[in-house]
Amino acid sequence: MSDAIQSTVSKRRLRVLTSSGFAHFIHDGLTDTVYVLLPLWAAGFGLSHAQVGLLKSCLSTGLALFQVPSGYLAERFSERSVMVFGTALAGVGFLGLAVVESFLGMAIFLFAAGVGCSVQHPIASAQVSTAYANGRRRAALGTYNFIGDLGKVCIPAGVAGISAVYSWQVGSASLGTLGVIAAAILYVILSRIGMQDQYKRESRSVVNTISSEKHSGWGIVDRYGFSALVVISMIDSACRFGVLTFVPFVLISKGAATESVGFALALIFGGGALGKLICGLVAERMGILKTVVFTELSTVLLIFSVLFIPLEWALVMLPILGVALNGTSSVLYGTVGDFIDSERQAKGFALFYTFGIGAGVAAPFGFGLISDVWGLQTAVSTMAMMVLLTLPFCLVVQQSLANIPRRA
Repeated sequence: MSDAIQSTVSKRRLRVLTSSGFAHFIHDGLTDTVYVLLPLWAAGFGLSHAQVGLLKSCLSTGLALFQVPSGYLAERFSERSVMVFGTALAGVGFLGLAVVESFLGMAIFLFAAGVGCSVQHPIASAQVSTAYANGRRRAALGTYNFIGDLGKVCIPAGVAGISAVYSWQVGSASLGTLGVIAAAILYVILSRIGMQDQYKRESRSVVNTISSEKHSGWGIVDRYGFSALVVISMIDSACRFGVLTFVPFVLISKGAATESVGFALALIFGGGALGKLICGLVAERMGILKTVVFTELSTVLLIFSVLFIPLEWALVMLPILGVALNGTSSVLYGTVGDFIDSERQAKGFALFYTFGIGAGVAAPFGFGLISDVWGLQTAVSTMAMMVLLTLPFCLVVQQSLANIPRRA
C-alpha cells in the first residue's frame, strides 16, 4: 500500500471514528439520562418499582425493535438520513416528556425516544468496524464506546443539575432540545464526510476482507460463536439495565437524597467510560476469555459490595462498579465484527444489539416485580448471580474465534 493511499485511509478512519463517536456521545447520553429521571418520576407520581421498570422497558422496547430495521434502512437509504431522523425523533420524545402528565403518556414518549435512539448503534458501530477492518478494530471500538460513555457522564450530570435547581420537567426539556440540535449538527458533519458508501468503495481496494466469498443473509461466518456472544450480551445487558435502574433506589434506601442520585449515577457512568476504554485495550493483549471472566466476576463482587456496605463506602465503590459493569460490553462489541462478513456489518450489529437490548426490555420490569414482592435486596442479588451464567459461553466464543482467520 502506497503512503498516499495509507494517508487517505487513515484520515477517513479518523473522520468516521470522530463522527460516530459524537453520535454515540449524544445517543448514550439521551438514553442513560432516563436513569436519573426514573427516581424523580417515582417520587412525583408515586410509582412502584414494577412501574419504574416498565417505563424503562418502554424505552428499551423502542431501542430493541428498531435495531434491525435501522440496519436495513441504512442499506436502502443513506446512513446520514437515518441517523439524523432518529436523533431528531429522540429529541422530540424527551421534549414530550417535559409536558406529559400521565403514566401512559410517559410510556409513549419513552418508546418514541427509544425508536429514535435505535439508529445509532447498528450504523455507527458498523462504520467503525468497517473502517478499521484491517486495523486495531477492538481498540477503535473501545474508543468509540469510551466517547459514548462520556456522554453518559456529562449529559445525565447536566440534566441532574438542572432538575435539582429547577424541576425534572425543565431537565427533560433541555435534554430534548439537545437532541434536536444534535440532529442538525449530525446532518452537517455527516454530509461532509459522506459516511459509509464512499468509504466502502475506497477501502475495497486497500483492505483485505475475511474471505473473497459473499455470505448471504446476515453474513454470520460462525453461528455457534456468534450465538454464544449474543447470549453473553443478553445476560450482561439484563444485569446492567437492572443495576442502573435500581441502584439509585438502593442508595435512597441507605439515606441518599433523591435529587443527588443523578450525581451518583455519573460516578458509575464515569467508571464505565474508563472501563470500556481500558477493557477494549486489555482484550487486545490478554484475550477475550480472560478479560470477560475477570470483568464478570468483578461485577458480581462489586454489586454485592454496594448492596450491603454503608452509603459513604457504596459511593466510593460506584466508579469501580462502572468499570466492571461496562467493561464486558466493550469486549463484546469489539468481537462482533469477527463473526460477520465485511459486507453485512450493519445487519450483523443490528441483530446483535436487538438481542442484547431485547434482554434489557424484560429485565427492569421483571426485577421490579421481584423487588415489590420479595424486596429490593433480593432483586439486586438476583441480578448479581445472573452474571455468572455468562462464563460457560465465554469458552464457546474463545473456541470459535480460534477457527476464524483474524482480520484485526
